[in-house]
Amino acid sequence: MTASAFDPAALLDAVYVPFWIPAVVLTAALVIKLPTIVRLWRDPLLRAVGGLLLLACAVFVFCAPSTIARVNRLTGVPNISAPWCYSLLTAFCGSCLLLIITWRSGLSEGLPTTRRAVRWVVGVYSGVIVALWVLFALADAPVERLRDLDTYYARTPFMREEILLYLTAHAVACLITSRLLWNWVRADGLDAWLRGGLKLLGVGYVLNLIFDASKLTAVGARWTGHDLDWLSTNLAPPVAALSAILIAVGFILPHAGQYLHDRWRVHLAHRELRPLYELMRTASGGGVPFVLRATPELRLIRRETFIRDVLLPLARHLDAGLAARAHEAARALGHPPERARALAAAVAITDAVEARGRRPEPPDTDPSPDPTTLLKEIGAVSRALRRPDEIEAVRARATAPAESVPVHEPAVHESAVPQPRARQVRLPE
Repeated sequence: MTASAFDPAALLDAVYVPFWIPAVVLTAALVIKLPTIVRLWRDPLLRAVGGLLLLACAVFVFCAPSTIARVNRLTGVPNISAPWCYSLLTAFCGSCLLLIITWRSGLSEGLPTTRRAVRWVVGVYSGVIVALWVLFALADAPVERLRDLDTYYARTPFMREEILLYLTAHAVACLITSRLLWNWVRADGLDAWLRGGLKLLGVGYVLNLIFDASKLTAVGARWTGHDLDWLSTNLAPPVAALSAILIAVGFILPHAGQYLHDRWRVHLAHRELRPLYELMRTASGGGVPFVLRATPELRLIRRETFIRDVLLPLARHLDAGLAARAHEAARALGHPPERARALAAAVAITDAVEARGRRPEPPDTDPSPDPTTLLKEIGAVSRALRRPDEIEAVRARATAPAESVPVHEPAVHESAVPQPRARQVRLPE
């Protein structure tokens, strides 16, 4: 390619970053939301979200200079993209208001005030869109402008009114929406993900107000004979792009954030059970077979089931007396009640695994203990197994003769040790 064949301006028009980046982000947000929207299509809130994201994508696709030029050529009407883009932007503003009304008031409940608000928004913004096309039909705008149409035709009859009308409608919608959002952020009972999403939406709509202020200032400067076109052509597009990205992320965050949070909790729970799982594998001589395509939730359920399945027959080897003494020892060593209960269970289970290795079947005279408490607290027991030094200290104290316990530390009283006849592994509450 020769130097004369390279046209930087044409390349910039073809790939205009301030428009295509938010278009991609908004499309990603729509794709993420789409399965839920299709599955729950009757939900008015989801329909409102889908419509808003679709309109937001259309705004940035059709407002790109390359798309503007293509639409003008296809229709044969110079600047026909102006009322089309203004209409999309106006419809987007109306969708923003409808979404907030639906989100806050609950359109599905059919409240009279909500229905009136919806009819008012639809009526007003539909009227604005009709007026935009009427004003364009009355105006004389023969010179195609791809980026500076607002300032170039700022003093042209009817085009002047059209530009002022769409900017005013956009500013009013953004002002009302941002006010509703920030009032909502201060409400009680919101989870962290929803509150974070609302804050991003609020910042996004505040940036939209900066976009409107930049455009109106540049247009007003033309009315007074000054030139501040850079506010409209250089400042407003990046501000609008950043606003769209924040709005898209604001819609994604409550859904995606909660999804990732739940996945992370499942991962932590699966990882937390690993020490007890490994101990149960030692006791049973097997484990859970690995399935490549299993979901994290299924892996967690299978690990929990395996642990409980091994604990049930292992319960016959549990020494309830040792469990009680271990609990007293853990309390004497300064552990809080819940931690002491988990350490006592870990000592009892470890001892049971060793006892089963020495004697596969317990004597017939031993009653079967109740493992209910152990089965409920496998997470706490597994966490305790991560600290073998603490388990060894508790076990050594629990198995030491009574006279070897230091005088200044409380010893396990003989009456506190359950008799073999009443062996239970219910840990002290």
